[in-house]
Amino acid sequence: MYPPPAPARRDFISVTLSPGRSYDGGRGLRRRSCWRKWKQLSRLQRTVVLFLLVVLMLFGLLSYVHVADEWAAVDSRSAAAWQMRPANPPVLPAPQKAAENPEAVAGLSPQKPQRHFRRGPPNLQIRAPEGDSQERRQDQAQRRAEVVGEAGWGAEAQRDGLSWRGAGTKPQQGTEPPGKKAEFPPRPSPKAARIQPNPASQNARQKAVVDAFLHAWAGYRKFAWGHDELKPLTRSFSEWFGLGLTLIDALDTMWILGLKKEFQEARNWVSKRLLFQKDVDVNLFESTIRILGGLLSAFHLSGDVLFLKKAEDFGNRLMPAFRTPSKIPYSDVNIGTGVAHPPRWTSDSTVAEVTSIQLEFRELSRLTGDKKFQEAAEEVTRRVHGLHGKLDGLVPMFINTNSGSFTHLGVFTLGARADSYYEYLLKQWIQGGKKERQLLEDYLEAVDGIRKHLLARSEPRKLTFVGELNHGRFSAKMDHLVCFLPGTLALGAHHGLPAEHMELAQALMDTCYQMYRQMETGLSPEIAHFNLHRTKAVKDVQVKAADRHNLLRPETVESLFYLHRLTGDRKYQDWGWEILRSFNTYTRVPSGGYSSISNVQDPRHPQPRDKMESFFLGETLKYLYLLFSDDPDLLSLDTYVFNTEAHPLPIWAPS
Repeated sequence: MYPPPAPARRDFISVTLSPGRSYDGGRGLRRRSCWRKWKQLSRLQRTVVLFLLVVLMLFGLLSYVHVADEWAAVDSRSAAAWQMRPANPPVLPAPQKAAENPEAVAGLSPQKPQRHFRRGPPNLQIRAPEGDSQERRQDQAQRRAEVVGEAGWGAEAQRDGLSWRGAGTKPQQGTEPPGKKAEFPPRPSPKAARIQPNPASQNARQKAVVDAFLHAWAGYRKFAWGHDELKPLTRSFSEWFGLGLTLIDALDTMWILGLKKEFQEARNWVSKRLLFQKDVDVNLFESTIRILGGLLSAFHLSGDVLFLKKAEDFGNRLMPAFRTPSKIPYSDVNIGTGVAHPPRWTSDSTVAEVTSIQLEFRELSRLTGDKKFQEAAEEVTRRVHGLHGKLDGLVPMFINTNSGSFTHLGVFTLGARADSYYEYLLKQWIQGGKKERQLLEDYLEAVDGIRKHLLARSEPRKLTFVGELNHGRFSAKMDHLVCFLPGTLALGAHHGLPAEHMELAQALMDTCYQMYRQMETGLSPEIAHFNLHRTKAVKDVQVKAADRHNLLRPETVESLFYLHRLTGDRKYQDWGWEILRSFNTYTRVPSGGYSSISNVQDPRHPQPRDKMESFFLGETLKYLYLLFSDDPDLLSLDTYVFNTEAHPLPIWAPS
């Protein structure tokens, strides 16, 4: 028998129709399919996808804001340029290379001014030490475009009677103290006329200084580029703040010496590599006089607004140091986090440090129109003025940041921790146009206090020196740092203070020179003790073993510069020449750079210490170059005042 046949199979298609809905071509199915695929991803995969989307959105937003700000700045600067451009802006060309034809430079005739307007911020990028050829071609094209404009401006300035070196003969206007917030990009003071060093006009001694600088710079560039200080013996570097201290300290020196190539290369590093958003503590005083002062001076001499922008950024990062109960600033501040603090071992700051930042902060306020910098610094001056604990104008070495009072009373010196307090009393008075009477009175009282309590004469040469006072007991100890005083006294006499200040300056200058002359290497020790007793075969200057090192300090050659500039006596140039020759003999390192030494009394074994301080390029060589110049208009003392790191800043009003 056969089984019954299987029932026929029927296929069915189920269709669901919803009223009011139309067919969408499967898009809904695709959406559900994408959602299903998203749900199938692991949690890690979904997180990665979302993170990438967020990053892309942030980049897009930041790019939009940046482009919008740039176009807004372009429009505002263009409008400001039309409204604020002076009739004869005194921007002179950059210094010339030594290799250029001196006759062509000397015989440069004023060209017809060309109108040249740039949209947007100035683009002055200079080739880095290892830049590629494409960058180099772009930079050269940019420089050619700028030279066209600078030539026009320089010719205008020359035609209007501005001196190429030193003060202008017909400045357009005075340099005003800070007012309200600046509405337009600031310009360097018309009085701060640019310097155009001409290598052909350098005398033999100035060329020797240039050679010393280039030797020091070669070592720094090769072994320590972008770092704080060179270690020439080990051909390496040391860091203090990690901000290129030597490079910034040397910017204005390079400009003054006419080292165009080196200046432009350093400028390029500042533009691309100098960043202040770093988690690092800096000393308020040292960073102000070296970095802030160096940037402000470079701005005034070159007219490059890059340096002013960097200075304002850095100044803002130093401001947290002033947030103390007493308004006396802490010694250290973190420029990345904004946290300021005193040293680990004390809550005190040194008097010299808190009272030797005023020139720089006042000038930063004048240039930016933001009065907070000047107000913070001058509040310190006002509070120190009214404190108890002084002795006939002399101040102790320490001040407490909590109470705002002097500490360690009864100890008075013009050396470390107090020296530049006296210097900045006079220089603030000069900077402000000799209008701030209280500063002058404090300075004059201090000079009288020095005469009354700290002056003595040595044996057998009767050298006048400045000692120290410790609770009424006199010590015949004098730091090399005190050798700033002859120059400061001479500067005050030049600006109308009593003639006896100049007499004291000349006497102290002889003493500082003897601190070099009486050493076997011809270099001064860090600290000298003077003989007060009549004894045969004993020198005036005595040195202890711990004090016989030399750090390449500038104070003596600084004062030699002032004394020669203000008296015209060529013996000061001869003394400076002796010092430079001693530096070359005992501190010059063949591979590049100069080194401080440990023993100035042993010419056979001076014991180099493997460190070239930034102030050797920023101060010592700069003052030697100026000392050997016979041009009184090269950084005229009626136009500029030097900060305590030798960075020239303009005097605010005519003398």
